[in-house]
Amino acid sequence: MLQFLKYVLATFVGIILFLFLSFFILVGIGSMFSSDDEVTINEKSVLKLDLNQPIAEVGVENPFSDFGGMFSGNEDVVGLKDIIAALKSAQSDDKIKGIYLKTENPQAGWATLEEIRKQLNEFKKSKKFIVTYGESYSEKGYYLASVSDKIYLNPVGGIEWNGLSAEYSFFKGTFDKLEIKPLVFRVGEFKSAIEMFSRQDMSEASKKQSIELITAINDNFLKNISASRGISVGQLKNLADSLAIENPKSALQYKFITNLGYQDELDSYIKKELKVEEKKDISFVGVNKYLKGPSKGDEGDFNKRIGVLVAEGEITSGKGGDESIGSEKFVKELKEIRENDKIKAVVIRINSPGGSALASDVMWREIKLTAKKKPVIASMSDVAASGGYYLAMGCDTIVAQPNTITGSIGIFGLVFNVTDFMNNKLGITFDGVGTSPHADWPTATREMTEFEKSMIQRSVNEGYETFTRKAAEGRKMSIEKLKSLAQGRVWSGVEAKENGLIDVLGGVDDAVKLAAKAAKLKEGDYRVRYYPEKKKPFDEFFEKMMGDEEEKVTAKNLGELAPYVKMYKKLMNMGGTQARMPFELVIK
Repeated sequence: MLQFLKYVLATFVGIILFLFLSFFILVGIGSMFSSDDEVTINEKSVLKLDLNQPIAEVGVENPFSDFGGMFSGNEDVVGLKDIIAALKSAQSDDKIKGIYLKTENPQAGWATLEEIRKQLNEFKKSKKFIVTYGESYSEKGYYLASVSDKIYLNPVGGIEWNGLSAEYSFFKGTFDKLEIKPLVFRVGEFKSAIEMFSRQDMSEASKKQSIELITAINDNFLKNISASRGISVGQLKNLADSLAIENPKSALQYKFITNLGYQDELDSYIKKELKVEEKKDISFVGVNKYLKGPSKGDEGDFNKRIGVLVAEGEITSGKGGDESIGSEKFVKELKEIRENDKIKAVVIRINSPGGSALASDVMWREIKLTAKKKPVIASMSDVAASGGYYLAMGCDTIVAQPNTITGSIGIFGLVFNVTDFMNNKLGITFDGVGTSPHADWPTATREMTEFEKSMIQRSVNEGYETFTRKAAEGRKMSIEKLKSLAQGRVWSGVEAKENGLIDVLGGVDDAVKLAAKAAKLKEGDYRVRYYPEKKKPFDEFFEKMMGDEEEKVTAKNLGELAPYVKMYKKLMNMGGTQARMPFELVIK
């Protein structure tokens, strides 16, 4: 008995000590997060712009990312707005002498790269240097690197230079083998989001829009590289067609790069530019650290603000999450912005392929209500298509980059019939009763009648009419013209402007200036605030850690089935009426 009590007491003391230490650790972490200590920027510093990581509209910083172990999955996500802010500030900062650009394979869309590239070119007006080193460059990476004064490539590295491509995945064969029948209801010749379920290859309409889209993006890509490197567009095309940039020597021969060399050789070059001794270390400063330095605070009148509301991810009903736009949360945020008299104009920053047609319409309504009270400008990022375009069309003016993917004005409905799969593969059958012949409609556990299918198609048709009517009203064009541009077709920013689907080619800064002008605010007399407001790093870190733990538990329990469960959840989100662009479009 005495031995038992000793064990109980020891356990009790251990628990108390654990809780006591945990409390002080959390307090220490919290105080670290809440520290307002200003970062000191050294003389002769170099801004290190590492873009070989995910780039979102608003960044997520994990101060423990270098610790490894349980923190290893919580990588930093750099924010586009932070990159732009750092570049603007560094341009006039006497302590920053140049930029070291790391951009071998940036994880961002083409419009995001366009905004960064434009600001890098603006930085060059300061006559400060921009240098780049890479062991290899993807075409996206080289697009940014091409603005540099010096482009170093590892002597045994390489550059991807073979043209842009867009690849789609098709799951009809998978569903056939599983005996799952996807029932698709659509409007629009080009609404190819559902072809992944109904075909094993691209339709002619899908091929047509895809080749025109990537050609438009490629033309802008080549034009800008040509201007930076002094190589004609024709020669750039020929080099891609012939795969002539096959190794580092050929990259140097055709003036794609300025130097073959290693990291230490680039470091020596930077030291010469800084006029510091070879044995001394270079004072590099990253974006997050730099923005915590002196003179990086808000400027302009606090009572005169431009609110930038970020809408990034798939559109869903409800509160949404880190990778989705929940209509409930969006409406609440925009209503608060509308009723805040200190916010004089609004920019809706859209980076979304669309999603729920209902949620899109709910958000559109809130945008229209806001536009009655103050100017509302849409700023399109990488993608603002289908439901993403639905949001933009409620704004006074639409701004997009030349390589923004937009349009996709169309609706589709999707219902899965899993009867044969559940019966033949798993041995599960279904039976039930109802008070009317269609009480269980729409259903996934029996074959629907032609009448029931016609009712879903009618709903999709009505959704399309609503979408196109509101788009025509927003763009102030006839319904006939709008419909000729709709049918689910995807356009580049350049094509969208030519067709009247957007108003201005430019980035978020251009949208902010238009909003300020519409609100009769003078330059330098207002502040720009992003919404939703950024979470505190402490909260962000633990939310992310808990999310990762849940994913790890799922992976551990389901093993090889985990990716399929993740895909299943994504497919279930596509149920019902959708305003969504071609699924998982990746241009590389």
